Amino acid sequence: MCDFSIITPSLNYGHFIAQCLQSVACQQGVTFEHLIMDAGSNDTTREIAARFHHAEFFQESDEGMSDAINKGFRRAQGRWVMWLNADDMLRPNALLSVKEFAEERPESDVIYGCWNFIDHDGSYIRRMTLFPFQRGMLDNLGCYIGSTSTYFRRETTISQGFLLNTKFHSVMDGEYFCRLAVNGKVFCYLPVVLADFRLHDQSISRRNIGKTDLNDILARQIQFAESRAIRRYYGVRIFEDEMLNGIVEGVLYHAYRFLKGFLKLVYARRTQSC
Repeated sequence: MCDFSIITPSLNYGHFIAQCLQSVACQQGVTFEHLIMDAGSNDTTREIAARFHHAEFFQESDEGMSDAINKGFRRAQGRWVMWLNADDMLRPNALLSVKEFAEERPESDVIYGCWNFIDHDGSYIRRMTLFPFQRGMLDNLGCYIGSTSTYFRRETTISQGFLLNTKFHSVMDGEYFCRLAVNGKVFCYLPVVLADFRLHDQSISRRNIGKTDLNDILARQIQFAESRAIRRYYGVRIFEDEMLNGIVEGVLYHAYRFLKGFLKLVYARRTQSC
């Protein structure tokens, strides 16, 4: 058994994946496996992955990103498991930081940290700092924790049958975190920058922003619907009337949005780099 399993879902991201693979290959002080779950890329992804001897490349059709990650979860052998998108990167010594923290916090089922936003070319944009776990915020505001800097103890999560809901295609992480929390899993915050999250126009979360075509607008609304479904299921529900619940949802959303901003300011100075 190794310390970590890194799962990377992939489809035609050959222009980014070399940086992702290199960021894992340079991790020191830990043992790990890196599983590339490719849905059938027809670009240079396979050739690039072959250059990195630490990586295992699996190519088969899937039902979307959540399904690809679940395939990796089922193959994983590490004590701790995370998924790293093909356009994102681990920070140097990220895995060692998580391992050392996990040894100090044996009660943790989920460990999450901070991340940097980078642009298409890899240039730094800004830092996303967080704070100790706030379940009400997760349920009623949305997924404020970054999947690219989150680690799951395999024995108490994935091995117990906790997998991603494949009906979710863009906010699968938020639903997964809420489900783990409602089942009593312990989230522990590590105030260290663990990853680089790339913002670019073709990413799932941004590809439909600003588009005016009807199909693009519909796709964007479906993304919003996933987040709203999570809030309606896991968040506060007082009334049978959906319109009244919508009012409560809006009030809580903005209240937690304010709290998030305040806590980020409070904890920003405590954040460390790897």
